[in-house]
Amino acid sequence: MTYYILFFIQVGSRRVHIAGMTPHPNGPWMTQMARNLTMEEWGFLTPDQHVIHDRDTKFCSAFRETIKAAGVRLVKLPPRSPNLNAHAERWVRSVKEEVLSRLILFGEDALRQVLKEYGTHYHQERNHQGKGNGLLMALAHRKTLGTNPIRSRERLGGLLKYYNREAA
Repeated sequence: MTYYILFFIQVGSRRVHIAGMTPHPNGPWMTQMARNLTMEEWGFLTPDQHVIHDRDTKFCSAFRETIKAAGVRLVKLPPRSPNLNAHAERWVRSVKEEVLSRLILFGEDALRQVLKEYGTHYHQERNHQGKGNGLLMALAHRKTLGTNPIRSRERLGGLLKYYNREAA
């Protein structure tokens, strides 16, 4: 079964937010996702932000109106222009190549767990060339340089690996 994943990237920080996933992204589901994204308590879209999206019919008028009502500006990409949304295209390519094409997943729960693990790896453990080969959200203990031994850690059964120095 094919699942559709609705995600957003904050371009400046490269932080990825997975809004939801479904095998059938219809209008009511997309509208509910828009409501969730703009909720004051736990939504991450706030007024004066921009959402850049392609021309997929899944971005229905109810979705667009809900986002606009929250004060978020929508920017629709021109037809056949994947290079204008390069950050999103790169994230899709990375998650497919590094994880999804190497696993056989059985159901939505497995997909959700894999995306959660990859999200942690992507944000805290994976170097990003576009950000000076650094980590997006480096933890404080990883910034210290020293002579302590380097330790290897794994995620998803060794599919994702990262290295850091042991604490003193």
